[in-house]
Amino acid sequence: MYLGSGTDPPVKRLWITAIALLVDLVTKWLVTTNLELWDSVDVLGDFFRITYIHNPGAVFGIKLGGGGLHLILSLVATVLVIYMLIQTAPEERWGSVGLALVLGGAIGNVIDRFRYGVVIDFLDFGIGDIRWYVFNIADACVSVGVALLIIGYGRDRQDDDPGGEQSVG
Repeated sequence: MYLGSGTDPPVKRLWITAIALLVDLVTKWLVTTNLELWDSVDVLGDFFRITYIHNPGAVFGIKLGGGGLHLILSLVATVLVIYMLIQTAPEERWGSVGLALVLGGAIGNVIDRFRYGVVIDFLDFGIGDIRWYVFNIADACVSVGVALLIIGYGRDRQDDDPGGEQSVG
């Protein structure tokens, strides 16, 4: 996949944000128009299901106060990610792609909080009664984006110290 040259401004990666947001919104629309709340459909047997739930909490259903607090924290985080993306150096490809994915996911979940007061979740993985938390495309984009930021940070540090020597001081 072409991610742009190392000299492209990071904001040029906003097409990644747009695609992540579009896929998130379309999949949530498909779930909400075709399933009733709490419906579950086996896709890959018991391993992967589409299970339509409302998540009033934060990531993994963690409760941090009322819904208003989640919305405020989500908006603050979204603004912070936009600022970080603008400030990212053009040669930091991993970081800018990671931030673009995080931004797409954050916006998708903020839209849910504005529209419904909850986040629409539906991706359900597990075996039998051992299930992971139900999540959505936006959550996956945030997770992959954060992983790319971590990988990029490690790569940038290696690039800054090509000899592998660590300074002591």
